[in-house]
Amino acid sequence: MAAQLIDEDPERAHLHALAASRRAGRVAVVRESVAITAYAMGDFALALRELRTYRRISGSDDQIALIVDSERGMGRPDRALEEARSVDRAALPTATRVALAIAMSGARLDRGETELALGELEIPELNPDLAFDWSPALFAARAAVLEDLGRLEEASFWQERADVASAALGHGDDEELIVEDAYEDFADEPESVEFDGDDDGEAEIVEPEEETEAEQPEDGERAE
Repeated sequence: MAAQLIDEDPERAHLHALAASRRAGRVAVVRESVAITAYAMGDFALALRELRTYRRISGSDDQIALIVDSERGMGRPDRALEEARSVDRAALPTATRVALAIAMSGARLDRGETELALGELEIPELNPDLAFDWSPALFAARAAVLEDLGRLEEASFWQERADVASAALGHGDDEELIVEDAYEDFADEPESVEFDGDDDGEAEIVEPEEETEAEQPEDGERAE
């Protein structure tokens, strides 16, 4: 129930999670739900407490990015970076590793270290030609840091990639979509992107000679 409500009514979702914790407080997923709903409400102290309890019970670091962000929410970017460095990032699932990179970049921004914030996002998953579930957030984070650095043309490119990836992933259920013909020169970027709907899952960059509408790929995404 908490998962169903969290986007629309995080407070109510949190109440459901708390009720579950009173009945099954030693169940890892229950403590995780309390943490996530507390985070959604901005109660970062409670989120941290519950996330640490969840990690102790489950033995998993899969919520490390939320721990880092909760430390940031408490105004402690130094602690956030310490938490991030305490885990073996190579052992994390890809989605968790990407979320952690974004959280670490945010902590660097909190410290006024904009160049280092950009460096935190320089990970192998930063590929503008591929779109995964985590790609829009990663691309958008890079765009935001580049904008802070005054590199507006590059920021515009990555925000465009974020928008394209988000739209593409909304048209399918698989994890990966191939986005071919990435822009090679920022000055020559086309103004629109059309997903051609072929079975091979490819996306075609098109010039805006006439208005086009993105079509839903028939088999537009392929898993790794």
